[in-house]
Amino acid sequence: MSTTVQSATPSLRLTPRAWGMLFVLCGAIFLEGINVAMLNVALPAIRTDLGLTTGELQWVISAYVLGYGGFMLVGGRAADLFGRRRMFLAWLAIFLVVSALGGMAGEGWMLIAARFVAGVAAAVMTPAGLSIITTSFEEGPQRNQALLVYSGTAAGGFSLGLVLGGLLAAVNWRLVLFAPAVLALIILVLAVPLIPRTSAERSSDRRVDVLGAVTITAAIMLLVLGVEGAAHASAGWTAAIIAAGLALIALFVVIERRSSAPLLRLGVLRSGPLVRANLAGLLFAGAFFGFQFIAVLYLQELRGWSSLQTSLAMLAIGADAILAPTLTPRLVNRFGNAKVIVAGLVLALLSYVLFLPIGMDTVYLAMFPTMIILGVAFALAYGPLTIVATDGVAESEQGLAGGLLYTSFQFGAALGLAASTAVIVSTTAGASPADLLDSYRAALAVPIAAALLAAAISGLGLRKGATR
Repeated sequence: MSTTVQSATPSLRLTPRAWGMLFVLCGAIFLEGINVAMLNVALPAIRTDLGLTTGELQWVISAYVLGYGGFMLVGGRAADLFGRRRMFLAWLAIFLVVSALGGMAGEGWMLIAARFVAGVAAAVMTPAGLSIITTSFEEGPQRNQALLVYSGTAAGGFSLGLVLGGLLAAVNWRLVLFAPAVLALIILVLAVPLIPRTSAERSSDRRVDVLGAVTITAAIMLLVLGVEGAAHASAGWTAAIIAAGLALIALFVVIERRSSAPLLRLGVLRSGPLVRANLAGLLFAGAFFGFQFIAVLYLQELRGWSSLQTSLAMLAIGADAILAPTLTPRLVNRFGNAKVIVAGLVLALLSYVLFLPIGMDTVYLAMFPTMIILGVAFALAYGPLTIVATDGVAESEQGLAGGLLYTSFQFGAALGLAASTAVIVSTTAGASPADLLDSYRAALAVPIAAALLAAAISGLGLRKGATR
């Protein structure tokens, strides 16, 4: 299956050229991670400078989520059809330009539009980058090592982005958008020589399922929009939007069954490991982003911590960046992906439960076990989920497999945020500080339930004797 980096016998040794390519691709996923994290902590400064209302400010984040989640599946398939390297470089360049334009925005609508296009760009270049790895490294120890380094970099970028965002926003919020643009330029310059051209990277059949692409993109965007707005929109509006999204998904299935060149070959979904990995990934992301939202509110609004203090408090989660490429490969080689994933999800569940006793004067040392255990959980679950979601998939559909997985992650994140927000909003009307604390504890039921369900779904693979 490999086209670029092969050896006669599987080995954990990578050539300098392979490391160079992996370095560039890790740089791109690191860029995506810091881009999301840095902007989150800069929102108060953006509101003040551009005079945005709360609703407009929410769209600074939601516009990116809509573009990213809505176009991910189409972006992954585009990489398969039109060339992974070509799609990666082209949309990295677009990401660079719109990030810089966002930094220069003088009006709220300009920033929101730039964030939407940045989300679309990320939706293409992220699965393209992942599929370059899965088609360039031999399936087995080589690919596992590359994917675990890659996933560790992604989580490390998010954790470091929280700190960098706090530092840059303290100077000027526009730096939070200019910094990713500069990093994107560096990655683009390095990617051109380090990512090789391959004759087999494009499908010989490049027919485009336009109707399927339009239908699934609209469906996912409606679902994300409905979930994102659930906490502050009427129940009728939310139900109507979600129902429309589900109806379009049903239409998409009909279209794909009849299409001679489907966007999504439905047979891909017959793989039990792939389906379990995507469901577990959705729930894992929902649990984490729900927890992060709760923890940030608790530390900043209830305890009065600054953005930088909050970022530093959560930095321990970034232990994944060290553990994923060092510890996880050994565990995967010894126990298999399925057992390592379940262990990671159980640890995530434990970390959320340990945060339940938080109080008005809880010292950071008492919170640290949650943060560090969550970092270990990421190291054990995130990378192996990526491996399982792409293992055994034909090379011509690797971009699609990556798009499926990242769509699951993104939709899960939106669902976790919406559910956590709904719990807090419904229990904090006119609440005192003590009541707020109870609301945050109640909201922890969302990440706890999601992590528990993810562990249960992944555990089905163990019961059936699956090794992946």
